[in-house]
Amino acid sequence: MHRLRQFIDRAGWPRIIIGLVLLSLFVVAPSVGVRIDASLMDTIVRFGMNGVMVLAMIPMVQAGCGLNFGLPLGIIAGLLGATMSIELGLTGVAGFAGAIGMAIPLACLFGWGYGVLLNHVKGDEMMIATYVGFSSVSFMSIMWMVLPYHSPTMIWGYSGQGLRTTISVDGFWSKILDNFLAIRIGQNFMIPTGTILFFALMAWLMWAFFHTKTGTAMTAVGSNPDYARASGISVDRMRTTSVILSTVYGAIGILLYEQSYGFISLYNGPFFMALPAVAAVLIGGASVNKANITNVVIGTILFQGILTMTPSVINAAIHTDAAEVVRLIVSNGMIVYALTRATRKSR
Repeated sequence: MHRLRQFIDRAGWPRIIIGLVLLSLFVVAPSVGVRIDASLMDTIVRFGMNGVMVLAMIPMVQAGCGLNFGLPLGIIAGLLGATMSIELGLTGVAGFAGAIGMAIPLACLFGWGYGVLLNHVKGDEMMIATYVGFSSVSFMSIMWMVLPYHSPTMIWGYSGQGLRTTISVDGFWSKILDNFLAIRIGQNFMIPTGTILFFALMAWLMWAFFHTKTGTAMTAVGSNPDYARASGISVDRMRTTSVILSTVYGAIGILLYEQSYGFISLYNGPFFMALPAVAAVLIGGASVNKANITNVVIGTILFQGILTMTPSVINAAIHTDAAEVVRLIVSNGMIVYALTRATRKSR
């Protein structure tokens, strides 16, 4: 009984309840005709696709900048890297690596400006970050129409200029990581080994960074900025570094997502990426003041698992096709719950 109480205290009732709901969905699935193997594969794939963007939440939280609602800024850097890679005709590993290589400098630049701004609005970071995210997406909705791209794969055919809303990466670097060392069991189950390994690498790099002198200083700034300042740590510099790192992870994360998804979503696409990442890390047990890799792993699995299983089971049970409606309801519900809980904790 004592061990059970320890487990409950450590895990928390919200994660236990969500985990039990997810488990019950997997148990019920066969009785309504939903394949367990296909559903499990979808959950694993979704975890790999979204994991790095959820990891992007950690640096800013640890440095006391709050949850990164400005994640679209990093995503835009990733989208620019992806489109430039296609514009140059890069394919395969070179295409994916080239997209990352071009996205990272842009993410560093955007993150630096974003960090400088947040240093001037201490105490209101999350509110300003939301405005930054929305305004950057709105600005880029104009820029996608005027930037000088020429690849026939990306531009509108009838006008000869401006990028399409959705661009396929098929023939360039689609599934480049998903198919690397992929483990296939039967026709309906596949583990995207390369994507999972890439996430593990990014998680290890994050862990290693926070065990360096700079990472320790960053955590000290988030825990007690007055003590950090008295110890000779530049609070503003550490905060800016955390924002840059978060923005870089956002850029890499969207590229990982795109190679698995198979498409680049421009214009309003980045709007729909920040809130699920925020909700996932909160559901995993993080707060606006503290987050770690365990929170990312648990939260992403629970969030994406519920998002995958609920529409499938409900559709099969009532014999209708309302997958997107159900997915939207479940996603928004989990986001609202996570944000409400985080807001209460921060008071």
